[in-house]
Amino acid sequence: MPSAPILNGSGDVTLDEGVFGASFHPSLVHEAVRAEQAARRQGTHASRNRALINGGGIKPFRQKGTGRARQGSTRAPQMTGGAAVFGPSPRHYTFKVNRKERAAALRSALSVHAARGSVALFDVQSFGEPKTKNGLKLLTGWGRKGSTLLVLTDEQEIVSRSFRNLDKTRVLPVSEVGVADLIRASNLLLSQEALDAVTARASRVPNRNGAGA
Repeated sequence: MPSAPILNGSGDVTLDEGVFGASFHPSLVHEAVRAEQAARRQGTHASRNRALINGGGIKPFRQKGTGRARQGSTRAPQMTGGAAVFGPSPRHYTFKVNRKERAAALRSALSVHAARGSVALFDVQSFGEPKTKNGLKLLTGWGRKGSTLLVLTDEQEIVSRSFRNLDKTRVLPVSEVGVADLIRASNLLLSQEALDAVTARASRVPNRNGAGA
C-alpha cells in the first residue's frame, strides 16, 4: 500500500491504492496537460480586416495615366494602413477531455509522486499564525530537492501565507490543481483535508447519466 509521511507529526498515512497506486498512462497525461494549458490561453488576439478599417469607399486615384498599378480601395491589404490578410481573430483553444480520462490522468500523476516518495502530508494546526520561517523549516526538514507544490483547501488560505514567499514553492487550492501542476512539481505536499478532496476527485467515475458516482 502506498503511504506518505506526516512532516510535522508522527507516523505515515496510508494512501488510497486505487488513486496513488495506479498505472501510468502517458497518453492520457499528455492529453490532459494539453487541455489544461489550452484552456488557460486567452485567445483575445485580433487584427483588423477590411470591414473594420475606415475609408476606402472610392478609388484612391484614377484608373489610368498615373503609371501606378490600379487600386480600388485604400482598405486593400497591399495598401499602407490597409487590412491584414488572414490575420488572427478572437477564438478559444479549449477542447474536450472525457471525465474518465481526466480522472485517469490525475491518478497517473498522483501515482508517480507516490512511487518516487515525493508526496507528504502536514498538520495545518501548527500554522495558525503566518510565518515564512515555519514553512521553510517544514520543507527543509523534509529534505527533498526541487520545486514543491503545496495543496490546501479554500478554508486553509491563512496557512498558505507561510509558504507563498518561499523559493521554488507554489501554493494552490485543491479545486484548481490540475495534472499539469502535479507533473511540473518535483514534490507534493498536502493537508489532510486536501488529500481527502483530491482522492475523491481522482476516484470519481461518472455513471451512465453523466453524473459523478
